[in-house]
Amino acid sequence: METWAGLCPGLHLSLGIWVMITAHTLQNAKAEITCASCTSPVQLHLEELQLGMRTDPTEEPGTLKNIRVEFRELGVTDQNTGVDDDRETGVSVEDVPQLPQDVSPDGVSAKEDAPGSSGKSHRGSDEAGEPGEGEGAALRRAKRSGPEFAEFSESGRTGWTGVDAGAPEDRGSLFDGHKQGRSEFRWNRDEGRGNNRQDEPKLTSSTFSLTGDSAHNHAVVYWSGQNSSVILILTKLYDFHIGSVTESTLWRSTDYGSTYERMNDKVGSKTVLSYLYVCPTNKRKIMVLTDPEFESSVLISSDEGASYQKYRLTFYVLSLLFHPTEEDWALAYSHDQKLYSSMDFGRKWQLIHEHVTPNRFYWSVSGLDKEPDLVHMEAHTPDGNVQYVTCRAPMCTEANRNYPFSGFIDISSLVVQDDYIFIQVPTSGRATYYVSYKRDSFIQIKLPKYSLPKDLHIVSTDEKQVFAAVQEWNQNDTYNLYLSDTRGIYFTLAMENVKTTRGIGGNQMLDLYEVAGIKGMLIANKRQDNQVKTYMTYNKGRDWRLLQAPAADLDGNDIHCILPFCSLHLQLQMSENPYLSGTISTKSSAPGIIVATGNIGAELSYNNVGMFISSDAGNSWRQIFEEEHNVWFLDKGGALVAVKQPSVPTRHLWVSFDEGRQWTQHSFSLVPLFVDGVLVEAGAENQIMTFFGHFSHRSEWQLIKIDYKSIFSRKCTEEDYQTWHLHNQGEPCVMGQKQIYMKRRPGNYCMLGKDYSRILSAESCICRAHDFECDYGYERRGDGNCRPAFWFNPSTVSRSCSQGQNYLNSTGYRKVVLNNCTKGVKEMYTARKQQCPNRPPKGLSLTTKDGKLTANLGSNVTFIVHLDEGDTIRTNIQLDFGDGTAVSYSNLSWTEEGIKHVYKSAGIFRVTALAENTLGYDTTTLYLHVTCPVEHVQLLAPFVVIKNKEVNITAVVLPTHSRTVTYFWWLGNNTEPVITLDGSISHTFHNDGMHTITVQVAAANSILQDTKTIAVKEFFKSLLLSFSPNLDEFNPDIPEWRQDVGRVIKKALLQVSDFPEEQLLVAVFPGVPTAAELFLLPHKNQSEGKKKSEEELEQVSDIIVSALNQNLVEFELKPGIRVIVYNTQLTLAPLVDSNPRHSSSAMLMLLSVVFLGLAVFLIYKFKRKIPWINIYAEVNQEKEQEMIGSVGQGDSTPKITLSEFSTSKELMEKELDARVKRGVGNACESTREIPNCTSV
Repeated sequence: METWAGLCPGLHLSLGIWVMITAHTLQNAKAEITCASCTSPVQLHLEELQLGMRTDPTEEPGTLKNIRVEFRELGVTDQNTGVDDDRETGVSVEDVPQLPQDVSPDGVSAKEDAPGSSGKSHRGSDEAGEPGEGEGAALRRAKRSGPEFAEFSESGRTGWTGVDAGAPEDRGSLFDGHKQGRSEFRWNRDEGRGNNRQDEPKLTSSTFSLTGDSAHNHAVVYWSGQNSSVILILTKLYDFHIGSVTESTLWRSTDYGSTYERMNDKVGSKTVLSYLYVCPTNKRKIMVLTDPEFESSVLISSDEGASYQKYRLTFYVLSLLFHPTEEDWALAYSHDQKLYSSMDFGRKWQLIHEHVTPNRFYWSVSGLDKEPDLVHMEAHTPDGNVQYVTCRAPMCTEANRNYPFSGFIDISSLVVQDDYIFIQVPTSGRATYYVSYKRDSFIQIKLPKYSLPKDLHIVSTDEKQVFAAVQEWNQNDTYNLYLSDTRGIYFTLAMENVKTTRGIGGNQMLDLYEVAGIKGMLIANKRQDNQVKTYMTYNKGRDWRLLQAPAADLDGNDIHCILPFCSLHLQLQMSENPYLSGTISTKSSAPGIIVATGNIGAELSYNNVGMFISSDAGNSWRQIFEEEHNVWFLDKGGALVAVKQPSVPTRHLWVSFDEGRQWTQHSFSLVPLFVDGVLVEAGAENQIMTFFGHFSHRSEWQLIKIDYKSIFSRKCTEEDYQTWHLHNQGEPCVMGQKQIYMKRRPGNYCMLGKDYSRILSAESCICRAHDFECDYGYERRGDGNCRPAFWFNPSTVSRSCSQGQNYLNSTGYRKVVLNNCTKGVKEMYTARKQQCPNRPPKGLSLTTKDGKLTANLGSNVTFIVHLDEGDTIRTNIQLDFGDGTAVSYSNLSWTEEGIKHVYKSAGIFRVTALAENTLGYDTTTLYLHVTCPVEHVQLLAPFVVIKNKEVNITAVVLPTHSRTVTYFWWLGNNTEPVITLDGSISHTFHNDGMHTITVQVAAANSILQDTKTIAVKEFFKSLLLSFSPNLDEFNPDIPEWRQDVGRVIKKALLQVSDFPEEQLLVAVFPGVPTAAELFLLPHKNQSEGKKKSEEELEQVSDIIVSALNQNLVEFELKPGIRVIVYNTQLTLAPLVDSNPRHSSSAMLMLLSVVFLGLAVFLIYKFKRKIPWINIYAEVNQEKEQEMIGSVGQGDSTPKITLSEFSTSKELMEKELDARVKRGVGNACESTREIPNCTSV
C-alpha cells in the first residue's frame, strides 16, 4: 500500500476525487497510515482494517449521486507509488445507507451567514495552497431532490429557473455583470454582519457550464500551472453495474477556463476515454487512454491537447509512471501484472518483467543510480516468493537483472524513496526491516529491542532522516513516532501513542502534521490517560509542549484556560479531498502562519469547534471563525481566502490581508454553489482561482473562474515588509539557529510577487542540551538525562573495530538531524573517538542466510557467522559442516558474504563454528535439517536442578501442531540426539556446572529449535518473587524480555547483599502476572564443608527476605516506571538437597502410597471375582478403549516371546504408523506438566 501525506512539497497538482467507493472495495480496503503534510509516507507492512466512517450526528440519512471529480496538474506523477489509484469504483444510490459528513441533506438552507455563525462542520486535513498531491481522494456530493437552485437565491425570485445552459458565452457576461454590480462588505465582531463598503475592490468572475454532461458522474480536471492557460477536463459516465465507462467528453480551454471547447471530434466521436496523463517534464505532451471495454489504445498529443494520434495497445494499462527527467520515458503496468516500458512516449512498448507487485516499481533516482533508465521493482518468483529486482528498461532480460537483496522479501514491502530503499523480511514469525542508504548494502533497521512492531510505516524521508510510525505489540489504535539517524538505521523514540483516525476510504491516518516553512516543527495528537491532547515541538520531537489557548474569544470575552489542565487542541486529520483545505493549513512561503480547526478544553473534541490562527509559529493563537471553513493562501501566502465547508451551498468567499484579524466578504456566484473543489494559484504569474461544483444535483458541471488581481492595489515595495523573528516561547534559538524572516506588514493591500524572499538571515547558536536527543539504546530519565535502557549494553564495541583503529564511543546523546548549533556543549555530547581494545571473541552466532534450519538436498546453503564482540581482523574462524568437511578463515572479514556449502546426503548435521584469537575463543552450534522449513518451539526446563536426580524437560510447540511431531533432544555435550515422539523427556545430570539443552521439533516439513542452560548443584536455596502490577503492562511474554528483566532484578538484589554474583540466579516465569524465582547457589569450592555452606545460604536468605519485606529492592524499567520486588511466601523455602532426610510426615505419606498401590493391585488381580467391578468394566468397555487407544483388554491377547520384540527403530516406525491411523487429533493430545523446579 502507499501511505499518503496530503500535499507533498515539491509536487504540482495531481488529484483524484471519488464521490463514493464500492461496498466490495470498502470491505477489502487496505490499511494506510497518513500524515497530514509529510512527504508520501509508505507502509512496509500491510494490515487489514475495517472501514469506519465518522459522520456528523446531525446529518439525516440520504442518498448520494455517483459523482467523482479529479483535479490534476499537467505533468504530475507520483514517483513513490508508481501507479494511478483513481480507478472508477463506487456504489449505486441504493447501496449508501447514509450521508457522509461532508454531504448536505435535501432541503438545506442556502442562507449565506457571515463568519462566526453556527453551522455544520466537516473535518479533514491537508496542506492548503499547494494543491494536487493527493490522487485518489474521495469527495461526496448529495443527491438533492428538493427545489432547484432558484430556491437558494436571496433576492426572493423563486420562479427563476437558472441560466440558459445552451448559451455559455452569455453566461460569462451575465455573471460578470452581476459581480460588478454587487457591493462588498466587511464584517467585524462589533456589528456581527458588517457594514457596507462601496470602495471595496471587486472580483472578476465568469462561469462556464459543461453542457450536455449532466449525466456524467466523473470528471478529471487538468491545469498545468507554470503560466500555461490550457485547462483540460475529461468527464465520463461510469456505469457501476457493469464496472466500466460508457460515455466520455473531453473539454479544452485556452484562456484559463473562461471558455471550453468540446474535443470529441479530435479524438474520435465514438471513442470512449478513461484516463488522461501529462508528461511532467514537458507539459505539452499528453497521453490519453481509451476504455479497454471498447478498445485498447493510447492517444498522444504534443501540442497541449490540440490534436491527437492514436496507437493500438496489446495490453490494458492500469497505471503509468513517467520518468522524472526524460520526457519520452514511461512505465506502464497492465491488468495481468506485467510491467512495460516505452522510450518514445507511448508509441512502442517493451515487456520488462512479469508478475510485478502493484504499486511497487520505481524509476531510478538521479544522483544515486548510475543508469538513468534503471527500474526498481518487486517481482514474484514461480514458486510464489517475492524478490527485489533491478534492471535497465530497454534490456531487462534474465541475464541483465540484478538482485540487490539476495533473499526473499515480504510482498508489497519494497519502497524506493529519496536516499533510502526499504524492505521487510519475515524472521521467526517477527517482521524484520532492512534499509539501504544511498544504494549501499542492506542493513537491518534497529528499533528499541522490545518495540516488537506489529506494523511499521515510513512517514517521510525528506530531511536527511527517516520518520517512522510503529505500532508496537501492545498498541491498537495508536502508533509511536520514531526518528532515525542520517543513514536510517538507528531509531529513537520521538513520541508515544500518537492518535490515528480512520479515513473514509479505510485508510488509517496518523494525527501528525509537519508545519511548512519551519524546519523541525511538528504538531501531533497524543493519547494520554484516555484523553487526546495536541502537542507541538520545535526540535523534531526532542521536546513537546501543549498549545496555549487564546486569551479571548471572538466577542472579546476572556478565556480562562490554564496549562496544563486546559489548552488548545487541533484536528490534524488529512482531508479526503485535497482541493478542500482540510482542518489545518500552512505554507512554506508564509512561515509562522498556521490555520486550523480546533477546540479549547482539557482534551480534543469534535463538538463546539472553531477556526484558529497563529501568526508566530504556534506561540500564540487567535480565533477567527466559530464554525469550520476551508482556508487557502493567496499571493504566495500574503493573503488568506476562506470558504464555508462544502456541506452547504455558498456564493461568498472571505479574504484577509492582516493574518486573519479582519475579513472582507466577496461574492463569486449569483447562485449558491455546492463546491466540489477549488484550484488556487495554479499559475506562477496569474491571480486566478477556479471553483468546481454544481448548483444542484441535476445541473451540469459548473466551472467558475475568479480573477482576484483587482483586490491588490499595487505591488509591494520595501516599505511594505517587516522582519519577524522565529522563537519558541521567547527562546530565539530554534534548531540551533536564530532565524529572521521578511513578512508583509498586516493590512497592506499589495501584491508580493515571485521574487519575495522569506528568510532574511539565519545565525547559528551555541549548542545546548535541547539540541541533542537520546542516542539509540538510551532513554531520557526524569531528570532530563539520557541513560542506557535496561536491555542495552553501552560497553559493546562494534565487531568491525580492530586493534590499532578508532571507534566512536557514544555519550548517550546525538545531535538532532539538521540542527545547526555550534560549540557550547557539542563536544561534551558528541561521541568520542577512542582506540579499539583488544578483546576475546564473544557472542558468536551461526545462522543460515535465509534464517532456516533446513535445506533441500543438493542445494547451496549459505552460513552466516556473526560475532558481537572481538577483533574481526585478528580472529580466526573455523566452520565444521558436520558432514566430514570443514573450512578455516584467517579473519572474520572473509565471511561477510557468507560461507557456502552443498550437502550431498540428507540428514541432520551438527554445524559448529569456532572463533579464536590470542585472548580466547567462542563456539556455537547449529543443527541443520536438509528438507524442512522452520517455525517455532518453546523449551520448558528447570533453571536449577539437583545432581543425580531425574528432571523433566518439556518442549511446547506454539501454536499447537496439527501433525505428528518428532522431538530431537541434545542433552549436555552429547553429539547424537535422543529422539522421542513425546514432548517431554526425563534426564539425570551427574556433574555439577552449567549444562546446555537443545531441542528440535520436526513436523512434516517444519523444523523448530530452542536452547536453554541449566545449573546443576548438590543443593541450593530458592525464594519466590513477585512484582508491583505496573511491570505486567510492559511484559510482552517472550524469552528475551524475561532474560533481560532477570538480569536487572539480579543487579537490584546484589545491591542489598554481599553475595557473589555468580552464585545468585534469577528466573522469570512465563505468563502474566509476572513472577520469578531467586536461586542461591553454593560456592564451587566447598572445602569449608557442606554444613557451613548451608548456613551461609540461610544467612543470605534472611538478609534478602528482610530487604524484600521492607520494599528496598526495586529497579527502573523505563523513565518514570519503577518496579518493586516482593517476597511472595511468608516462610523461607527449605534447602533442596540430594541427601535423604525422612521426617515422620514423609514416612506416613510413603506408607499411604504403598497401601494404595497394594489395593489397586489386588483389585486388578481379582477383578473377575468381584461382580460389580466386572459389570462396570463390561458397560464401559467401549469408552475405556477410546481412552486407551489401540491397547486391548480381552483375555485372548496372545503371548509373544522375547525374540518377537522389535528394535527401537522398528518401535518408532510402528508408533508413528499407529498415530497416523488413529488420526491427527489423538496424535497431538498432550498434558501440560510442571517441571521439577522453575520453568524458564
